[in-house]
Amino acid sequence: MYKPTAVVTGGAGFLGSHLCDRLLAEGFKVICVDNLITGNINNISHLSGNENFSFVKHDITNYIFLPGRIDYILHFASPASPIDYLKLPIQTLKVGSLGTHKVLGLAKEKKARMLLASTSEVYGDPSVHPQTEDYWGNVNPIGPRGVYDEAKRFAEAMTMAYHRYHGVETRIVRIFNTYGPRMRLDDGRVLPAFVGQALRGEDLTVFGDGSQTRSFCFVSDLVDGIYKLLLSNETNPVNIGNPAEITIQQFAEEIIKLTGAKTKIIYKELPEDDPKIRQPNIEKAKKVLGWMPKVDRSEGLKITLEYFKKVITP
Repeated sequence: MYKPTAVVTGGAGFLGSHLCDRLLAEGFKVICVDNLITGNINNISHLSGNENFSFVKHDITNYIFLPGRIDYILHFASPASPIDYLKLPIQTLKVGSLGTHKVLGLAKEKKARMLLASTSEVYGDPSVHPQTEDYWGNVNPIGPRGVYDEAKRFAEAMTMAYHRYHGVETRIVRIFNTYGPRMRLDDGRVLPAFVGQALRGEDLTVFGDGSQTRSFCFVSDLVDGIYKLLLSNETNPVNIGNPAEITIQQFAEEIIKLTGAKTKIIYKELPEDDPKIRQPNIEKAKKVLGWMPKVDRSEGLKITLEYFKKVITP
């Protein structure tokens, strides 16, 4: 029986590794491509010895050579957290532009379907709430976050160009805040930052007054939405995320209560261009994919907390 082959760029990262797991469970052969700048080999170590899984260490901003038939490519290679893309601005821009170009070239050569991992950051600091796929965004191209925002906006434009002019089968997922096991404690995102501080008995750092909002989706829900999109006929961008919105202040209080930490909340200046609101409109995903999140935040946080307890150094 033929097993379709899927390539996952950035497959040793948080989301990429969970996608590798899902694809293998669905009967795919999986080729994970990662240069391990922000990915972690430990995220895929449990797949060592799996005859349907292989790992290729490679920087996708260089020419990608993979022999044999490839049916699907899921392009998840990119620094994705503020601490990473602020530290690696040039690499972030290169993987969004040159890397996406190389991946699309591979998809064209292999006649494979390519799914681009885009982001809610293409909406910038939005003036539309909740954010719908037809909103063009409010982005500062020369601000510190512009290296990530514009890399992903360019990647979307390049993907649609290959779809329109070369007939490449493409899909675009706009990913909203996601959490779960295999997140890095040091990646600068709000959830691991809060959990790490709470577990170490440190005060929780809230930037601004805490009134800005986020919407957190558990990783298994996100992966399910991505998988459904990959196999769908939808070629325009689709939001995947959990619309349950919460303020950063409320979320900090929630983490303190969940961990039982005897700490307080301290406040620091809000970083430049930090989005004030973030909530996905997922009506399109519901209608087109028959998808909606299933894991409640309290349930997902308990699973994530248990993971962090195992990896954190007191």
